[in-house]
Amino acid sequence: MPHDTPLITTIVAGLGLAFVFGFLAQRLRLPTIAGYLVAGVVIGPFTPGYVADQRLAGELAELGVILLMFGVGLHFSLKDLLAVRAIAVPGAIGQIAAATLLGMGLAWLLGWSVGAGFVFGLALSVASTVVLLRALQERRIVETERGRIAVGWLIVEDIAMVLTLVLLPPLAGMLGGTVPAESTGGLAASFGFTSIWATLGLTAVKIAAFVTLMLVFGRKLIPWLLHAVAHSGSRELFRLSVLALALGVAYGSSALFGVSFALGAFFAGMVMAESPLSTQAARETLPLRDAFAVLFFVSVGMLFDPAALLQAPIGVIATFLVIVLGKSVVAYLIVIGFRYPRATALTIAVSLAQIGEFSFILIVLGRQLGIVPEGAQDLVVAGALVSILVNPLLFLALDRWQHRGEAKAEAAEAAEKADSEAAATKPDDEAAAAPTALAGHAVLVGHGRVGRRVAEALKAGGQAFLVIEAEADAAAPLAAAGIETHVGTAGEPGMLERINLAGARWVISAIPDAFEAGALIERARSANPNVRIVARAAGPEAVDYLKGLGADVILVGEEEIAAGMIRATIGGAAPTPPRAAAAGSSASATASGGMADPGGLEH
Repeated sequence: MPHDTPLITTIVAGLGLAFVFGFLAQRLRLPTIAGYLVAGVVIGPFTPGYVADQRLAGELAELGVILLMFGVGLHFSLKDLLAVRAIAVPGAIGQIAAATLLGMGLAWLLGWSVGAGFVFGLALSVASTVVLLRALQERRIVETERGRIAVGWLIVEDIAMVLTLVLLPPLAGMLGGTVPAESTGGLAASFGFTSIWATLGLTAVKIAAFVTLMLVFGRKLIPWLLHAVAHSGSRELFRLSVLALALGVAYGSSALFGVSFALGAFFAGMVMAESPLSTQAARETLPLRDAFAVLFFVSVGMLFDPAALLQAPIGVIATFLVIVLGKSVVAYLIVIGFRYPRATALTIAVSLAQIGEFSFILIVLGRQLGIVPEGAQDLVVAGALVSILVNPLLFLALDRWQHRGEAKAEAAEAAEKADSEAAATKPDDEAAAAPTALAGHAVLVGHGRVGRRVAEALKAGGQAFLVIEAEADAAAPLAAAGIETHVGTAGEPGMLERINLAGARWVISAIPDAFEAGALIERARSANPNVRIVARAAGPEAVDYLKGLGADVILVGEEEIAAGMIRATIGGAAPTPPRAAAAGSSASATASGGMADPGGLEH
């Protein structure tokens, strides 16, 4: 019975309702996050009907945070982290201090004590890991300079919050709360130090020991273990090893060193990035990461009491303004003060204009210690809910601002500080957002093993073309070689405008992801009914899916390999596989003159 299986019931209810409300939100042109939050409110304790297990939902959401930070670590190197320390460390500390003062000011207006205002302000100062990283990953800017600064900023905030959570119990008496019994005496008394300084020193030693262990031993052990499993030839075992390492290091870092799950998972991913198998490891964790990230937003919705909007509307609005306006302005001024481009400053400001998981943990602890009043928790949860809902809209506004041409001015300012060679190695900057001047051209999506051969054939045949590449690192050599390259997701509206899809003759999708390719094909066919679309499919099901969306020619890897093997062994024409017949007529028409074959490009 459902009540005997709270874990299964919570997962089913959370994911099921998240899908329903997320789909409705998308149909209404709202962020899907809005649907996930509403799903949490529906199954939360403050609305009638079924109430999910809030503790289990929180733990499931924590898995999403672990996998998300692990994925970021896989694309983040120690060099990247150290490269942004000059802005990330002072920036994060300055922003935390300013946001805390703003929160204390609001608490003073509400009649709370100084200690309550201090904890309340700290809770408003730290951004949500899940919200920030989802926004950066959707825009493919995690590996850009802006993305590295945002992630480095996030890491500093996480470390600061770990220290805060450790120090808050012994400080509770000074802040007007109750000091727990376990926070007094013990180690501090035996050495003659105060509990606060002993706790601070012990925490610093634990964090240093964890970082040293990961960077000295983990960088050798984890990649070696990954390679050993890969040589076993079992994909199932490889996937299991990746998850075991991610979750094991995250849990071990928390249990042994007092480090947060998120920080431990980040370092696990960062040391695993030393292995050439890191890309495959990231791909294996992607489905679970997305599913549990959704449960995070559901768990946030479960904390929200809609009555708070009616009981303290002024407090909710003021809290929201501190989070979205106050923090953003401070972050913007700090980044500008370090002489970074305005687009970078706006990206960081918008990224931090929300709060999340650490905010909840901190305010709940403050409530348990008797430091903050009960209303503080309601304001933090309401502020988080509204800010998480608004954050995607802020990013959308930022995207539109960049696409309308103001980003060109930022690119011009950056060009004055760097030579042309340095500018060519940064296709992820604002200059990459400039629209193409090509017409009658081919649009090649993806420059992997398949796309690279297509590009060589197009270039040899003298056919004008441009490339859309999701990864900035892969796009840099193309830009340096003089190939027009646009970094981002192929199907996004801004990208379709930049590549002049209406004036293109061909769209060649060389990416294996049928979902992303389908979004591109559907929008391409809508924008240009006459464009010729050639797509790559991973299997027969993908053939039917892509053909239904408007692809003219669809090639399946296994079938093309089989045809080549038949020609190489017995000669003659290879038989057409039955499932390939869905695209066979189009392929035949193309081969007989429907599309030119630049440079001997084989279809």
